[in-house]
Amino acid sequence: MGRYLNEPFDNSDRYATERYQGAAGRDWWAIDPTLQLLMRRHLGDGYAWAEPYLRRLGVVTGGVVAECAEETDRNPPRLEKYDKWGRDVSQVVMPPSFHTARAAMMADNFLAPAFVKEALDHGANPAALGAAWTYLLNQADIGMGCALGTGGDMVVQLAEKHAPEDVRDRVREIFANGFYSGEAAQMFTERTGGSDLAALETTAVPDGEAWRLDGFKWFASNANGSAFVVLARLPSEEVKPFLVLWERRDGARNGVRIRRLKDKLGTRSVASAEVEFTGAEAFLLAGSGSGSGLGTMMKLTNASRLGVSMMGVGVARRALVEAICYARAREAFGKPLIAQPLMRRKLAELIVEVEAAQAMVFDGLVNRLRLSPAVIKLRTARLGVTAASDAIEVHGGNGYIEQWPVARLLRDAQVNPIWEGGDNILCLDVRRAMLKEQAHLPFLERLRGAATTPLTQERVEDLAKAVEAWHGSPDEARLYPLAQFMADVYAAALLEEQATWGIDDERKALVARLYAEAHLAERGPLRGLDAPHTDHLDALLAGAIA
Repeated sequence: MGRYLNEPFDNSDRYATERYQGAAGRDWWAIDPTLQLLMRRHLGDGYAWAEPYLRRLGVVTGGVVAECAEETDRNPPRLEKYDKWGRDVSQVVMPPSFHTARAAMMADNFLAPAFVKEALDHGANPAALGAAWTYLLNQADIGMGCALGTGGDMVVQLAEKHAPEDVRDRVREIFANGFYSGEAAQMFTERTGGSDLAALETTAVPDGEAWRLDGFKWFASNANGSAFVVLARLPSEEVKPFLVLWERRDGARNGVRIRRLKDKLGTRSVASAEVEFTGAEAFLLAGSGSGSGLGTMMKLTNASRLGVSMMGVGVARRALVEAICYARAREAFGKPLIAQPLMRRKLAELIVEVEAAQAMVFDGLVNRLRLSPAVIKLRTARLGVTAASDAIEVHGGNGYIEQWPVARLLRDAQVNPIWEGGDNILCLDVRRAMLKEQAHLPFLERLRGAATTPLTQERVEDLAKAVEAWHGSPDEARLYPLAQFMADVYAAALLEEQATWGIDDERKALVARLYAEAHLAERGPLRGLDAPHTDHLDALLAGAIA
């Protein structure tokens, strides 16, 4: 029985609240057939070795990490600005729930160097395992995903290449458990904006082997980290990346002040702050030559975009599970919500969209095409918002209440279209990739190799013609519909490819067909309303949630 007092009107199973278990408390690996399919495909012979780790992670993320996420959202980080003597300590105090969840994830950190080595020894693809790790974590808390992963790879790779030897040793010590350990932060955004480098005001001047940084960063996530990548302007007016550590070389406190923590709409488990640099010791993370260092940083930013894309997919998957669980339990008009035709339509469409997004993100992380990150993020970051909104609608008024989990999902999801570039910035990156790197050519070849049906194959060639036409008149305003066209065809082709893997092919072919019909088919003047409707929800559910 539930831990509540019975009321006089509690005379129906409709009031038995134990029937309303959502996603929290479930094993998220065991209930996700699509994730299992992806892992079987991408891990190959290493799947048998990896499965116990994945099973344990499913229990951890669906259990303690999901529970802690709710507590951290209610009790977010706080700033202790001064000590008892009035000295600036700028200490970010994380709540106990954050430390509990972080410890649980670090105990099974698929991105730790030792785990990566063991995975390789057993023939398991570390990139696929890392994708599964972040995918499951982001279903519980994308704020934790940001706190653990933001900028770590950038700090490590740039420091190894450019920092003095003793500083490299310090960075190696900080990131001994891998770059996905919550020790890094990227500090680019200023009050003038985050994307316009020409407006950057933070300055760097030489100071012996090091540099001195002065400036103010307006939005810095994971401000409780230990190592920061900071963009600053040289006396020559060039913009370069710098490494700033919380402590100076001599062990003294560095000139880093946290003015205040941001009071954010969501993702409260990552401490976002306004950070001031006052003569901070910094180390140049670039070699000689204009733009050196920024090119490497941009490549790493593309990897970060895939990370944000995974956050969008994680939220969308969690929203889907919450919606299905609630629709199965809630009754209206004499039968469960999931038996209502319009609800069945909504859930079926949501399943198809989530699986299309899963296909894109996992393909992007494994195949690393230059054009993929911007296109994938454009689609999946927005899906997280719409899927969370749909889940709230399924819950009705309950979904709008903070005691239910879907309200937080919507608040958290809204940051994904902003992090690592909004839609317009992503479209500009698509332009850069096509014009400067001809990145559309391998992208189109990937689609041609994946598409299997006449409709999708035809749309791949239509896309190639659209790209060629855009090149003839590279109008910036037309980039958005072109990028959306890319996302539609990309997802459709990948879903068709999944239907050839020999694992649940019949159902995956159904998902691919439904997606192509929704996004690629010409539906005629009646928008397809003249075609007979077939209810596919039961077949879709069989592979969406176990």
